Amino acid sequence: MAALLQHPGYEEERLQRVAEQLPCREVQAGILLSLMGQPHQYSYPSIFIYGHRASGKSHVMHVLLKELELPHATVSCVECVSVALLFEQVLLSFFGCDAASLLPRSASLSDFVRIYRQQCSQSPAKQTRYIVMEKAELLRDTDANLLPALLRLQELVEDNVTIILLSEIVWDKFRPNTGCFEPLLLHFPDYSKGELHTILSQDRHPSYSDEFYSSYINILLGVFYSVCRDLRELRHLAALNFSKFCEPLEEGKVKETDTHKLWRNIEPHLKKAMQTVYLREVSSVQWEQMQQTEEKENGALRGLSAHTHVELPYYSKFLLIAAYLASYNPARTDKRFFLKHHGKIRKTNFLKKNEKTSNHLLGPKPFPLDRLLAIFYSVVDSRVAPTASIFSQISSLVTLQLLTQVSHDDQLDAPKYKCAVSMDFICAISRTVNFEIVKYLYDFL
Repeated sequence: MAALLQHPGYEEERLQRVAEQLPCREVQAGILLSLMGQPHQYSYPSIFIYGHRASGKSHVMHVLLKELELPHATVSCVECVSVALLFEQVLLSFFGCDAASLLPRSASLSDFVRIYRQQCSQSPAKQTRYIVMEKAELLRDTDANLLPALLRLQELVEDNVTIILLSEIVWDKFRPNTGCFEPLLLHFPDYSKGELHTILSQDRHPSYSDEFYSSYINILLGVFYSVCRDLRELRHLAALNFSKFCEPLEEGKVKETDTHKLWRNIEPHLKKAMQTVYLREVSSVQWEQMQQTEEKENGALRGLSAHTHVELPYYSKFLLIAAYLASYNPARTDKRFFLKHHGKIRKTNFLKKNEKTSNHLLGPKPFPLDRLLAIFYSVVDSRVAPTASIFSQISSLVTLQLLTQVSHDDQLDAPKYKCAVSMDFICAISRTVNFEIVKYLYDFL
């Protein structure tokens, strides 16, 4: 690998250290070194590096500039909310606090160029200076003359300085209509599955062998590679689920080589984690606590993801509970469950459960909208006005396929619905709002 990074201007030992820190990116690092040339030579004025998120752009630049000890300023266009902050950070990195303090409060491009040239005359560059601008696509929202000026900064300040722009979008979306100096373009392709496996396998746990961790990464990529190819997200998922993968091994139930049993143990947890890829709805600690809670409750929450817990609004949970009660309770029992003074009801109407089939075995029955709302207003723990928000939440539950509309769309007077969730699901939802749904189900009287 080190052979790809041979360069006459740098020591071979340093290039070897660079190659070790850039697995699967030696080709791009070699091209960058060729474009940068030897340290004392003038470099090309501007280089544009583009590629998808987590494709190694910032990491390659950081390692090259740090290990080769090249003078540089790294500027995040997200952090620099104004042009003055951008100028100040560049002057601070190259010339120190005194130079940065010379900038006026509302610094313009001409002020920056003037102060830069003054400082260059006092301390001329012995090596090429590099200005690395991360998230460079945000420069399109600044003054129209800033990007063209930065691309020709070497000419404006008469110094050996190179601008390196890092972006997730292509140069064609950057090019101003008035034209500008064209930078050199370098594309960072996405990591392949094999490259991701190589990189992630380097993060192995010291307590386990290389082969064991490599097999875990292979299983992880088999599940997530089709939906996620972001190295940072995959690294987070690998760290999050590794302890669960090792549980049978720590308990002495399997050996490291028994990949099939390890896969059967981790498969449901990986599939559940796939529902919340990129969302970060819960922290890593909260996710582990949820896994432990599931095990203690013997799978009572099985099938209910963290996504469901977080995304359903408060009143939508009660609407779903009301829909479940309407689907699985006979309509004649509503007065029994939801009225305080329902009068005397003959026991024979309610104690013939053994003589008939359970409603849960027969499946959900359709119910009209007015019955759903009547039960909802009875079970919710506060007074709720029948606003448009409540009706829109019913539509949202239908869209999420938690409710099913069984009446025709043109039937406006009495739309009918069915509840489409399981008993375990609704029990878990009920626990989040402290509602004991079993007490209101006819089958459990």
